[in-house]
Amino acid sequence: MTLSAEGVRAKLENALKTKEQGSVEVLDISSGCGTSFEVKVISAEFEGKNLLTRHRLINDALKDEMPHIHALSIKQAQTPAQAQAS
Repeated sequence: MTLSAEGVRAKLENALKTKEQGSVEVLDISSGCGTSFEVKVISAEFEGKNLLTRHRLINDALKDEMPHIHALSIKQAQTPAQAQAS
């Protein structure tokens, strides 16, 4: 199974409800073979949750894809307010 950055982005957007407030950026860092991704997620779903819980939400959103992902680097997991302040 080959994954794409667009497919990973769509899964995260749907699971973390970022279309209305937030954003998802996904970069394929595996030279196009779809096994390594870097993600930045801004979501209101992260409100009141610590960093570990936010990372778990991202991993849970990709649970079906994780067996095919070699590396997932979560570079950002913030609420909209935190992203705006930085």
